[in-house]
Amino acid sequence: MTTTAINAVILAAGKGTRMRSALPKVLHPVAQKPMVAHVIESAQALGAERINLVYGHGGEQLQTRLSDYAVDWVEQAEQLGTGHAVQQAIPQINDQDTVLILYGDVPLTRIETLQALLAAKADSPFALLTVTLPDPTGYGRIVRDSHGNITGIVEHKDATPEQHKIAEVNTGIMAVNGEALKRWLSQLDSNNAQGEFYLTDIVAMAAAEGVAIASSQPAQISEVEGANNRVQLAGLERAYQQRQAEALMMAGATLLDPARIDVRGNVTVGSDVVIDVNVVFEGQVTIEDGVVIEPNCIIRDSHIAAGAHIKANSVLEGAKVGPAAQVGPFARLRPGTELATGAAVGNFVEIKKSYLGKGAKAGHLTYLGDTHVGAETNIGAGTITCNYDGVNKHKTEIGSGAFIGSNSSLVAPVQIGDHATIGAGSVITSKVAANELAVARGKQRNIAGWKRPVKKGDK
Repeated sequence: MTTTAINAVILAAGKGTRMRSALPKVLHPVAQKPMVAHVIESAQALGAERINLVYGHGGEQLQTRLSDYAVDWVEQAEQLGTGHAVQQAIPQINDQDTVLILYGDVPLTRIETLQALLAAKADSPFALLTVTLPDPTGYGRIVRDSHGNITGIVEHKDATPEQHKIAEVNTGIMAVNGEALKRWLSQLDSNNAQGEFYLTDIVAMAAAEGVAIASSQPAQISEVEGANNRVQLAGLERAYQQRQAEALMMAGATLLDPARIDVRGNVTVGSDVVIDVNVVFEGQVTIEDGVVIEPNCIIRDSHIAAGAHIKANSVLEGAKVGPAAQVGPFARLRPGTELATGAAVGNFVEIKKSYLGKGAKAGHLTYLGDTHVGAETNIGAGTITCNYDGVNKHKTEIGSGAFIGSNSSLVAPVQIGDHATIGAGSVITSKVAANELAVARGKQRNIAGWKRPVKKGDK
């Protein structure tokens, strides 16, 4: 079998009036990613040599939002139907290409489904992705002859009562030989009620030429559903999240309620992971074996090592959590934070661009920024590393086995040696050597007979 290049044409010119939004329809997000971006990434995963994005409304917004994607921009200045949209891409199509026609507002089509469609086309110049619906009302029906061959597509409003009984409908997604597609597109006309050029008309043209039109179907109906309003968009989001939850469970995670988890990126899990409700994953997240994540956590672009425990209401962003480490509840790990094996961060602790060594602890109400903490060091409640002078950031270095008393302020740049002790309430501005005790606070004075001030007018 001769391998042909895949040339994807993504139709994304619709304004999406029913979205009631200034944002072009295909830029509305599913899992925090524009719908059309999901489609572009699917075409990339298939190895498409060229991806043509046919746009109309909101071209500048589309090009700005999708600037990271390598696509050929094809303008459809007038929206005269799907056939007219594909016609705009003809200069980008070679006769030998397999043209894969996709839709920018249909984001959930699996790669495996598109691969099956391309495989179905292997022995034919034309293959359709169809779907069987429990209620096909409003959809174009797939018409077959007595031998099961596809002969055309009839729109619902034009169908006979007998054709209304057909449950197999058109999804619009198709794979077509480049030379044949260009020939059929040149024969389209707009002699219809809408005055538009319908892409579906090429099916009857192919059948009239005696072309055996192949077909395949998706595993799930949601794969071919689009969004014309925000209700349908929310439905796509739920379908996407259900799919992600199922994938996590199949990979070895226990989800205490699969309906209450959101994946807005790529999550890799090991075995025996437990994830409680209302956890949100964003970006690239790796979770190793035996990790427990309690409710209401947000985890973004982070790596959590085996046996770690992320307690409720914690936020991790750009963090590395070591084996058997503990985070939270109500902790915030900002970008550049790294916890070594067995390190523990407690409630209302915020850490940014800092390292906590093996077994180190910061239990309560602490801020550590640009700080290196050695192994087995204890950071008392209310400790602050004062890393910012108003212009520049400075580093605090704390050795192993140190003890930082509660309510201490460590004014960076500063070094605290191994096994040093900082007395509670101290403001440390200079180096503390190993094994030293540093106390830096005002001397207490007790004044006998002190009379409190009273309000004017009080007797």
